Amino acid sequence: MISFLAGVRVLDMGQFLPGPYCAQILSDMGADVVKLEPPGGDPMREFGPLGIDGLSLFYKGINAGKKVISLDLKSPNGKTAFTALIKRADVLIESFRPGALERLGFAYDHIKTLNPRLIHCALSGFGQSGPYRERAGHDINYMALAGGLAASGTTDKPVFAAPPVADFASGSQAASAVLAALFGRERGSTGCYLDMSIAESVLAWQGMTLTACNTENQQPERARNLLNGGAACYQIYRTRDRRFISLGAIEPKFWASFCQTLARPDWITRQADHLPQTALIDEVAAAIAQQDLSYWQERLDPVDCCFHTVVEIAEIAEHPQIKARGMLASDPEAPGVVQALYPAWLDGSPPEQRRPVKTASCEEVLAAWHSDEA
Repeated sequence: MISFLAGVRVLDMGQFLPGPYCAQILSDMGADVVKLEPPGGDPMREFGPLGIDGLSLFYKGINAGKKVISLDLKSPNGKTAFTALIKRADVLIESFRPGALERLGFAYDHIKTLNPRLIHCALSGFGQSGPYRERAGHDINYMALAGGLAASGTTDKPVFAAPPVADFASGSQAASAVLAALFGRERGSTGCYLDMSIAESVLAWQGMTLTACNTENQQPERARNLLNGGAACYQIYRTRDRRFISLGAIEPKFWASFCQTLARPDWITRQADHLPQTALIDEVAAAIAQQDLSYWQERLDPVDCCFHTVVEIAEIAEHPQIKARGMLASDPEAPGVVQALYPAWLDGSPPEQRRPVKTASCEEVLAAWHSDEA
């Protein structure tokens, strides 16, 4: 079991995906994560397929490894309990709109007086400043603003990805920032306030795309560049039985191996054709469409050419590589939930299955934290 963060106490006030995913990463690293929910609960409780207990399977999955307590920050008792938790916590993750926590009586300056060593991560849609700071949004909106959609898709329209890219990216980057802050604190720093934006988590990946805007021949238009559908060597093709294959033969040696396997050596030099390579793409697509997926697996799996089947979601768990790595687990206490574990082996061992999400009382959490301090 990974225990790098053993003894670190995390308060997770996030909802839906970004904040809870950030907190789950910290839990996977060994932190003690307590999820604070308002009396109505996290809306994620009702999102997606429901278990036999009426609770969302998605909710159970993203909050596995945590203890959940209900806390009404609008009540005097809730404020008192939250104050006690803040004083003993190491990390606070919240995803309120800017100003919301302040209106509840817990502005950052006040929180800092309660616990100067606290790492406060405020993960909002657009950040704590700027004209969009209070604007509502979801993954598709953040992707739209920060370049995640503009260059992705077909020539006709942008296409969004699943699962939600901005939500998971922001959770990952927030966790990285929290980990760095914890490391800095151990080296003598105090607590800090992390202003994290879900939209900016996508913007942070746009360096190459924005740079391409300054060139004449590599404008980041959909399906016109090397990495977004404009090249024959880096492409998705449909087979005769309406399955798909991926080809990532960017290096000339891989492209040459692919072309030779298909008995089309005349394609090799055309890798340098001007983008978008519409004619070459159509020729390769026509060749791939002549045979079923099984044929191409038999022909291309042994060839060193960056080929892989587009694995259907229902097939992932049984794929030999996935099974060999032990990265998925079923939850016996939450039938139907599949845990996609943290992607890190430790000292030759795969990650362990997360504990199911559990409910607790604030008193139980404070008592446990107090006993740890004794």
